[in-house]
Amino acid sequence: MKDTSAGDTVENAAGDGIKAWSSGSHLWVRRVMHVTMFLAGLAVLWMFLYNSASPFEFPTSSDYFSAESSKADYDPKLESVLANASMKDKTVIITILNDAWAEPGSMFDLFLESFRLGNETQWLLNHLVAITWDQKTYARCLAMHKHCYQLGTKGGNFTGEVFFMAPNYLQMMWRRTEFLGSVLEMGYNFVFTDTDIMWLRDPFKIFYKDADFQIACDVFNGNSSDLNNFPNGGFKYVRSNNRTIWFYKFWFYSRNVYPGHHEQSVLNNIKMHPLVSRMKLKMRLLSTSYFGGFCQLAEDFNRVSTMHANCCVGLESKVNDLKILLEDWKKYMAMSENEKKHSHPSWSVPQLCRLENDRLRFRMTAKDLRCQTDSFATEIKCVE
Repeated sequence: MKDTSAGDTVENAAGDGIKAWSSGSHLWVRRVMHVTMFLAGLAVLWMFLYNSASPFEFPTSSDYFSAESSKADYDPKLESVLANASMKDKTVIITILNDAWAEPGSMFDLFLESFRLGNETQWLLNHLVAITWDQKTYARCLAMHKHCYQLGTKGGNFTGEVFFMAPNYLQMMWRRTEFLGSVLEMGYNFVFTDTDIMWLRDPFKIFYKDADFQIACDVFNGNSSDLNNFPNGGFKYVRSNNRTIWFYKFWFYSRNVYPGHHEQSVLNNIKMHPLVSRMKLKMRLLSTSYFGGFCQLAEDFNRVSTMHANCCVGLESKVNDLKILLEDWKKYMAMSENEKKHSHPSWSVPQLCRLENDRLRFRMTAKDLRCQTDSFATEIKCVE
């Protein structure tokens, strides 16, 4: 999977900034960054061990890899839902929605419709688990889909449209990360998908076979092994094993080192940490040629697997543009095989999302990339 256009843009932007540095200064900055990351990692590891250990015994690392030790704490209803939805290899597809996204004619309707309109994707609905935050959404889910589960919010209120970086937004994102980690501990692999992602082809035919953790990108530079790509937490495929169980715990505890940050921002801070490297976690970044979005379109209709309404602010704009996207897809699917092979259809989107998309691209300079990356998957523009 290769997409070099984003890579050229990033390289050109970064190159202009690098020229201003002398080689000695650049080396010094890199050393400071490495030392800072290492010290931050030690702090996370200390908190991780401290919070997990008994007062009288310092545990070994193997204690953290045991899913069985806490399995009794899992809700039997959740175990039943996951078991009924899982594939033969214990893989499930998970999405999480609240009341605003589950309203009739809103995002959840479009999400389910995409599976029915996609190329050999309808069977995947048998393995989709929709997680809800409240009773009203749970009842709505059951009326539309057979695998639903209401997750406890631990005191949060996530029923309405949640705005980026508000206290309930941060609580919701970290509750989501904690929950997905528990799914791994229960022995299930998962594909997590935001509900504003349209499934157009079976992604399992495209995923890397040897990776532990695979995640989509807002902007892809052409190299799936390059952690300098800009990951988007809204779509990821994670296999359950000792490495990923450890990684999710490390990720979750890292929120204490980066207070006030959401989970995608923290992921960007820890993805190249030495402790992650030492665990030999195999991480791959997915090409936008297959897993595209409004930030960077998957332009080839014959290859696209999913399309994400990222780089877009507000539920109304997302719903409007995703409806148009599905109409484009219907026209493509109505073509003969010969027409599909020789024609070159293009997306009619983004439209309402276009203004925000163009604004973000205009501001995408080398010094601003981290800020843009953190904002891509959110419901609000990046704050300077």
